[in-house]
Amino acid sequence: MCGIFGYKGIQNNAGEIVIEGLKRLDYRGYDSWGVGVATGTDIKVIKDIGKIGDVADFAKLPPSHFAIAHTRWATTGSVTKINAHPHLSSDKSFALAQNGIVENFEELKEELQNKNYKFISETDTEVIVRLIEEEQKSHKSFMMAMRSAFLRLHGRNTIIVLCQDGTIYAARNGSPLVLGINTKTKDIYLSSDTLSFAPYVDKLIVVDNNQMVTVNNQQQIEIIDAQNGKQLHYQLEDMMLKADKIDKEGYDHFMLKEIHETPYVIRQIINQDKVPLHQFADVVKSAKHVYIIGSGTAGFAASQIAFYLRVYGGVNAVSLVGADARSHYTIFQKGDLMIAPSQSGETADVIEVLEYAKDKGLKIASIINMPGSIITRMSDYPFMCNAGPEICVMSTKVFSSQIAWGYLLAKTVQGEYEKGKNNLEILATKSDTYLNNSQIIQQIVKLADNLASKEDIFILGKYQNLAIINEAMVKIIEGTYRHAHAIPAGDLKHYAITLMEKGVPVIAIVSDDIVKNDVITSINEVRLRGAHVIAIAHGNHTNYDYYIEAIDSQETDAIGNIIPLQLLAYYMAVKLGNNIDKPRNIAKSVTVK
Repeated sequence: MCGIFGYKGIQNNAGEIVIEGLKRLDYRGYDSWGVGVATGTDIKVIKDIGKIGDVADFAKLPPSHFAIAHTRWATTGSVTKINAHPHLSSDKSFALAQNGIVENFEELKEELQNKNYKFISETDTEVIVRLIEEEQKSHKSFMMAMRSAFLRLHGRNTIIVLCQDGTIYAARNGSPLVLGINTKTKDIYLSSDTLSFAPYVDKLIVVDNNQMVTVNNQQQIEIIDAQNGKQLHYQLEDMMLKADKIDKEGYDHFMLKEIHETPYVIRQIINQDKVPLHQFADVVKSAKHVYIIGSGTAGFAASQIAFYLRVYGGVNAVSLVGADARSHYTIFQKGDLMIAPSQSGETADVIEVLEYAKDKGLKIASIINMPGSIITRMSDYPFMCNAGPEICVMSTKVFSSQIAWGYLLAKTVQGEYEKGKNNLEILATKSDTYLNNSQIIQQIVKLADNLASKEDIFILGKYQNLAIINEAMVKIIEGTYRHAHAIPAGDLKHYAITLMEKGVPVIAIVSDDIVKNDVITSINEVRLRGAHVIAIAHGNHTNYDYYIEAIDSQETDAIGNIIPLQLLAYYMAVKLGNNIDKPRNIAKSVTVK
């Protein structure tokens, strides 16, 4: 969940370059940050807690052609300056930063303490540093010492090391690592994702698991197999992500901008080459069982995709939660298919399931927004959202993109690709109009102002809107830090009816579909107990206390319904004065279990 960044090149302001890289990575974690700059004789490190923001310490960084940096989401060790990365070796000859968790760090730390090594931080990262120091005693080259130490680490870990002579080393196991290369200037960038160096490079190297990288003082790149030490050939790939400019473009926050980009991302799905989708539809139809897996927001995207495949494709599709899919391991079999939606393509608990499924002979497909990601490279059938950078930690437009893709896939399986495409175009057009309707926006803002003072919010829905109300729950929780509870309308009478009393806010999503009357019945039940009912629906009703018009798009209603719910969560967070684009305690890319 952390972000690592490195630079080695012709520019003499390496420290400033890696700080700019960190600013593009801080959605991965913003508990603390740090920079290490090599001068040829020593390493200067600056670090601090909090978001990197506008760093006033440029003047403290010496001129240099090589530097590494880190932005942290705390896992082992509290959020303190001393726990921030990079961590220096005892003789200050190298500095190291890490993305991951060393699952056996306590065992390694005890072993090193018995050998009289002293620790100044609480982190598992410092254990890696001291372990390399110990391995240097029995290895002539730094790379071999680092390799020996790296092989002793349990868990998903990627590390980057800067030596005082400017050589940069990195090693990957699980957590991502990519290299960007500017073929004109020969500048080399190392990072946790491609977004961070997208404006500066034209070529890319994706480092695979159990590989180690060396970038020497002649700007030469060497990659070896960490297991056997053998040198590997690597291939330069074209840099496909275009993200020269990342700004709010006049919006107050990235979240609001990204919600307003929903029509654009739906059209990106419509405009993709139809041939791969048709070919994949045949794969879906021939699969014995289809599993769709995700975590968090992507987990609810998985649920919605499974819904569309069942209803329109007639496919036996089941959605799984990444962190809790182990009970299905015994029934995975060759001939099954697994589809993974993910924003980053790095989600650790999903990757663990995909690795197991692949070993069992399952085919893997994915719909991802980050080029060069781990899940993309694992996939037999990789699809891209092409939604553009999503900077807000709370995913909005990528969720809409993925469920639109799932709908179009289901319609393709059904043999109605053109109808599905036309329905999405209608949705994109209506969404554009909706997002620019000032009257509706004002209604949502007014509602948000009222709900911001509530400690509990309930959300009712059914059928095509079941995954949507769950995602609305996630957005409200992430943005407001308040309690929200999504209730399947049919389950209301079985337990949640006990929570209904005077003044309790209940948001109900009502579509004109086969379960509309069931949802209206649930609304009657909560309103009779004194609940205040807010309806997002097509047309007002006497049992609604507050009404917001929904986008009327029939089969794609659910995709449109998420828009007012995302806006509601946004304006509630604004009213509460929370950090919209970087909510507390969460990161966008979850690379640890």
